[in-house]
Amino acid sequence: MQLSTYLFFDGNAEEAIAFYAQALDAEVLFKMRFGDAPVDDAQCATTPPFPTDKIMHASLKIGDSLLMLSDGNMCEEEKKHGGYAVSLHSNDLTQGKIWFERLSEGATVTMPFQETFWALGFGMLTDKFGIPWMVNVEKAMG
Repeated sequence: MQLSTYLFFDGNAEEAIAFYAQALDAEVLFKMRFGDAPVDDAQCATTPPFPTDKIMHASLKIGDSLLMLSDGNMCEEEKKHGGYAVSLHSNDLTQGKIWFERLSEGATVTMPFQETFWALGFGMLTDKFGIPWMVNVEKAMG
């Protein structure tokens, strides 16, 4: 079984894809725009048509994980992220510091990346797209 995160944006998924590809060394596996879909299948029933250049679906490979993104949040009247955080894990302290530093660009840092009782390094932030992240480098157990 696999569990993947699907993030919805309000028209800036293309920018987020480029940012995450650079910040997390992610590989863009797939990108489809609303203009690539049949007209009836690409729209929300209650909103005007999506701009054809916006992202309908994209997939990024980050390590062994999949992160999916869409501009599909344009259907929502109240656009708000909450009740979750995307969590990145590494066994490499240097890698964790790099991820945190890169994701911090334009972000609100809620907990600086630092050693904790459970981790060699842990930090939390909300990135420039409003997505909450946790970066964790666990201590060796034993």
